[in-house]
Amino acid sequence: MLRRRTLLAAAIAAPVPLFNIVERANAQSAFDWKQAKGAKIEVNLAKSPRGDVLQAHQKEFEELTGIRVGAEQIPEQQQRPKAAIEMASGRPSFDVVNLAMHVQKRLIEKGRWMEDLRPWINNPGVTAPGLDMDDFSAATIQAATGPDGRVNVLPLNQDLFVLYYNREMFDQAKLAPPKTYAEIMVAAERLTDKARGVYGFTGRGLKNANVVLYDNILLGWDQETLSADGKTLLTDSPAAVEAATWYQKIMRDYAPQGSVGYNWSECQTTFGQGRAAMWWDGIGFSAPLVDPAKSKIVGKVGFAPIPMGPKAQHSATFIDGIGMPAAGKNKTAAWLYVQWATSKTMLPEWLRTGAGTPPRASAYQDPAIVKASMFPQEWFDTTLTSLRIARSGLPVIVPVTEFRDTIGIALTNIVGGADPAAELKKASDAFRPVLEKAA
Repeated sequence: MLRRRTLLAAAIAAPVPLFNIVERANAQSAFDWKQAKGAKIEVNLAKSPRGDVLQAHQKEFEELTGIRVGAEQIPEQQQRPKAAIEMASGRPSFDVVNLAMHVQKRLIEKGRWMEDLRPWINNPGVTAPGLDMDDFSAATIQAATGPDGRVNVLPLNQDLFVLYYNREMFDQAKLAPPKTYAEIMVAAERLTDKARGVYGFTGRGLKNANVVLYDNILLGWDQETLSADGKTLLTDSPAAVEAATWYQKIMRDYAPQGSVGYNWSECQTTFGQGRAAMWWDGIGFSAPLVDPAKSKIVGKVGFAPIPMGPKAQHSATFIDGIGMPAAGKNKTAAWLYVQWATSKTMLPEWLRTGAGTPPRASAYQDPAIVKASMFPQEWFDTTLTSLRIARSGLPVIVPVTEFRDTIGIALTNIVGGADPAAELKKASDAFRPVLEKAA
């Protein structure tokens, strides 16, 4: 579908204001978007390209509903504990919160911190006719739903890890985009020129943040960090050690010095400045790379699915949601915001701007989006392939932060030159009692 072009695309010389689109839908449905007019809500967002889009269109929501919005974006490493602490206190300062379900799912379920959205979804007085829960992907609905059936959030994004590559560097070296892990390593070696400050690869090395990259590498061995029943830690298995050894080599030999301090933002900057030939991370970080004001490699950015590992090919997927704290005070206004943020009007903006991968199927069925997008067809093809090979990038457990911290320290030491097997065994032995206690 994404390949098709229609005459509708020609009509999109400039983006239509979202407010106008929603207003037309409002007129047709007679849904009362202004039922909470005059209310004020606070929205807590993790800093991301999706947050940028929501804030850019916030005024349109305010005009549509008459609700005033105070929204802030906080870096994820501060936003997640802030959200948890405030909701645990029973006095959150926000009415709407953005949650990383790949990190916080079990935590919010155990604490029953979030409003169960089922009564709201089933109430036509407060829910617009176009919500269409069936339009969300099965994986994101599963992440949004607790074991007791409670719907804790609506899906906001389904990020997918891809391999960015510098097309110009690959062309000059007469290299094709890698199809296997072995080819990634060969290309990284060929394209590293330390004398010029150019490296074949950049990736997360910072403690905690590095775990998501390592986990995706491990998926190439057809293994996750935890057994399917959630009871057995696999981070010191033979496959885990092989994956860590691969990670160590590419980070030590072909990534910039100081990579142990890199999160996604440092990697994005390095790749965007033309100082790295490849970057393995979420496709939701694409937008600045094709922005002439921010990137030195506009027109040179290539997008490829994660290559085949020794045993399997998988893209790590990470799911974000947005919902209302159970202890929130302005719930009707908050619910209107949650619907708007996850609507069939807003979520395609992730695609149009390159801000992420929408969890709604309908977003991929509009060829006009592709035509109007700043991204090449390769970006969309890579997204579709990645959706087909997606697999969870983190274990779904309550102490996922402790998991990331513990394994992350081991990975930092490994990048620094420590023995992968010894470091993973030490970290695994340290975390097993935490996992057993949380079970």
